[in-house]
Amino acid sequence: MEEKDTIINEEVEEVKEEVPQDTTPKSDDEVAYKEFVDSLEAKWYALHTLSGYENVAKENLETVVEKFNLQDRIFDIVIPMEDVVEEKKGKKVLVQHKAMPCYILTKMKYADDIWHNVTRTRGITGFVGPNGRPWPLTEEEVIKLRLEKIKVEVNIAVGDKVEIIEGALNSMIGEVTALNLETGIATVNVEMFGRETSVEVELSQIHKING
Repeated sequence: MEEKDTIINEEVEEVKEEVPQDTTPKSDDEVAYKEFVDSLEAKWYALHTLSGYENVAKENLETVVEKFNLQDRIFDIVIPMEDVVEEKKGKKVLVQHKAMPCYILTKMKYADDIWHNVTRTRGITGFVGPNGRPWPLTEEEVIKLRLEKIKVEVNIAVGDKVEIIEGALNSMIGEVTALNLETGIATVNVEMFGRETSVEVELSQIHKING
C-alpha cells in the first residue's frame, strides 16, 4: 500500500511540474491602461447623496469597486463624522454626528472612464463641483477634514498632562494613558460629565502642558 501511495505522489508531483506558468503577454490595451492609471494622481472628491443615504451610498460604492475591480482607482470612502456634546435625559453625553449630511468623501484616481460607475451608484446623486463635474478638495480642506494623517513631532509620553485644543472637547485638560504612534491616536483621561472619562484624540489635537 505504501508503495502505491509513493507512485501516486510521484505522479502528482510530475503533473505539478508540467503545469505551465501564465506567461501570456499583456495586450497593448492592458499596457496602455496601466500606464494611464499610473499617470493619474489620487485626490479627494466630495459626492452628494440622497438625504439619509450616506451609509447606503458608501456601502454601494464599495460594492461597485469590488464588482468592477476598481481597487486601483478608488482607495478610500469616508462619511465625515464629528464628536458633539449633547444633553439627554438631563445628562451630557458625547455622541458622533455626521459632519456633512448628504455627502461622502472618496479618494480616487479620477478620469471620465469611471464617471458612470460612480454617479450611477444607488444613493449617490453626483460629484460636487462646477456643473456637477468632479472638483478635488484643496489641501487645506483635506487637512481640515482630517482625511489624511498629519505627521506631528511627538514630544508627548504616557503620564503627561495635556490640553485638547480642537473638537468638541476643546480646552479640556487630561492625562495621557496610552499612545499609538502608528495611528497617531492618544488615549486621554479627562474630567467630563462629573466623572473621569477616557477619550481617544489625534496627537495633533492635544498640546502638552509644561510643569
